[in-house]
Amino acid sequence: MKLDHIAIVRLSALGDIVNATIVLQFIKQKYPDIKIDWITEEVFAPLLYEHPFIHKVHTINLKKIKKEKSFSLLKKTVSKLKNLPKYDLIIDMQGLLKSALVARFIGKKIHGYDKNSVREKLSSLFYASTSNIPYELSVIKRNVLLMNDALDLYPKGTSHVSDEMITNKLPTLPSYKKLPFTQDEYCVFVIGASWESKIYPKEKVLDICNTLTCKTYLVWGNEKEKSDAEFIAANSNNAEITPKLSLQELCALISHAKLVIGNDTGPTHMAWAYNIPSITLFGPTNERMIYPTVQNIAIHSDSAVDIFHINKNDLSIKNISPQNIIDKAKELLQ
Repeated sequence: MKLDHIAIVRLSALGDIVNATIVLQFIKQKYPDIKIDWITEEVFAPLLYEHPFIHKVHTINLKKIKKEKSFSLLKKTVSKLKNLPKYDLIIDMQGLLKSALVARFIGKKIHGYDKNSVREKLSSLFYASTSNIPYELSVIKRNVLLMNDALDLYPKGTSHVSDEMITNKLPTLPSYKKLPFTQDEYCVFVIGASWESKIYPKEKVLDICNTLTCKTYLVWGNEKEKSDAEFIAANSNNAEITPKLSLQELCALISHAKLVIGNDTGPTHMAWAYNIPSITLFGPTNERMIYPTVQNIAIHSDSAVDIFHINKNDLSIKNISPQNIIDKAKELLQ
């Protein structure tokens, strides 16, 4: 297969894009001269603009199209996609109908997950070739196996991309040195998430911050999370709320931390991307969303999770003991 220029489609969300970037270093190891373009939602593009392995980031704004119901913006977006380069291969890493349609507007040589490997089975109808990769596998492993199949990184029946290679990866995101403030050593607590049931109670976060001696910055993303962060900071000598951070400032903050604790959400996953110790808290979801290592661990509630039918009303994350988190944090900080 001749591969000079390829495209990756991964539109959203933040955590999923973070977890997808691992494939870039494996592609470059096999094809050092290849040009890799990435198509994503406009809001997430700053995460990728300075990536050393990405040739160009192309953006679309499907959320705006949906919100405004704008036919003219839809037409412009389709025209933009059709005018992108003629790629040797397009890989849809998302496996949703919207990402498959975006890929199809770009070209016909598309690789993606087969109908038994995705939530939206119709997406597989748009692909020229597919991979059968169990949906219940770690999302990191799924990303790597999909890319392995698409680009023949390692011939079938031989070595494939191994668990050891994933564990010993290079940082998967660009290095940003400019911090929004000066602090030599600190921890980070990511207090928010996309669903209320993913969020660990602020009162228990306060207990953890007051017990750990590490200076802890509280990361927030909306006004409700900011209010919770202000409550924690006002009642703790160790915790401090961050200002509103850009994606690149958030990357810099995470990449220089001693430890990141947080809910199952994008900023927490950044710690794994930067090889920073982390504790991810799970209630309605589970370890499938991360790649556990000796320094990137999961603590979950006693809830039985069915990844094919996620219960967004499962509030069991509230039952996780702060002391359990404190004990694991102390181990990682040592």
